Amino acid sequence: MWETLGNLEFTPFILSFKLAGITTVILFVIAVPLAWYLSQTRSKAKPFLEAFTALPIVLPPSVLGFYILVALSQNSPLGAFFDEYFGIKLVFNFTGLVVASCFYSLPFMVQPLQAGFESINKNMLEASYIAGKSKLQTIFKVALPNMKPAVLTAIIITFAHTVGEFGVVLMVGGSIPGETKVASVAIYEMVEIMDYTSAHIYSAIMVIISFLVLLAVYVFNHSQNKKIGGFHA
Repeated sequence: MWETLGNLEFTPFILSFKLAGITTVILFVIAVPLAWYLSQTRSKAKPFLEAFTALPIVLPPSVLGFYILVALSQNSPLGAFFDEYFGIKLVFNFTGLVVASCFYSLPFMVQPLQAGFESINKNMLEASYIAGKSKLQTIFKVALPNMKPAVLTAIIITFAHTVGEFGVVLMVGGSIPGETKVASVAIYEMVEIMDYTSAHIYSAIMVIISFLVLLAVYVFNHSQNKKIGGFHA
């Protein structure tokens, strides 16, 4: 086993963490205004927008991956546009993985942020507006600092979910070593060739990482709840 461990290629983990990091940053920028709008609007279109945002949670990864693959292929208007004007192919490369991951992990960023915004005391927001702060200033200087557990949960869960994704990543990116062969795809290929020792090691690493990520979220949230409880007491 130790000999196998020494011969393992850890590039798939590096790719997984790189993909998760970039996806998380992009989604945070996108999800903050979207979650804010969903938390504040009374539009009749809100349920439809919420359903569309949450769709990746219930769709089979193969279905979502197929439609993303079709949408990003060079035969599609979007894929042809990026290929012709920017020389970027959006499938079977790392760029395509980022785009696909942003679609797939969107609800994991939006929903905790929306819940956090909805938990903010409305009087606090009104006081910010009365003080002359814009909506943007209110979001970043009032709302986000007062919902740290929700922000941390959104960031960490999105990161962890992206690291563990398999179906969408495989369909859109394939398995190109050093480019799209992330950890989850590497494990799948090890099982296919019956290299169970390597698969065990890779899987154990993923389990440990996932556990530590969730532990960090719960420890932080519990500490924040204790602070709030102590303040009210």
